[in-house]
Amino acid sequence: MIINFFIPVLNNHDVQELWFEQESATCHTARATIDLLIDTFGDRLISRFGPVNWPPRSCDLTPLDYFLWGYVKSLVYADKPQTLDHLEDNIRRVIADIRPQMLEKVIENWTSRLDYIRASRGSHMPETIFKM
Repeated sequence: MIINFFIPVLNNHDVQELWFEQESATCHTARATIDLLIDTFGDRLISRFGPVNWPPRSCDLTPLDYFLWGYVKSLVYADKPQTLDHLEDNIRRVIADIRPQMLEKVIENWTSRLDYIRASRGSHMPETIFKM
């Protein structure tokens, strides 16, 4: 998937300016995968076994995953869907009902947290991150 789909997309970007965050699922941290990503991103790889080890589900870099997934999941499963069609309908409905103001607030909160982290660590945090 990385070779056939992701790497071709990178041809449209200056990879010297990009960081890549990889979750720590076993299949994502296979030596061949990490080696390929290090060849592509160098020390701008945030991953288990990569140059920058970042904890999984870190709220510092993944605010929408950290907050939004729990929010969506709680609403999707609220009526205990019994069929795949029901589950899919719930997912579509819940996602469609998310108000832009909520996402703006999540991003605003994340930005202020990221500013705090940057100041407290005194280091440069990545501006652009591809996440897988």
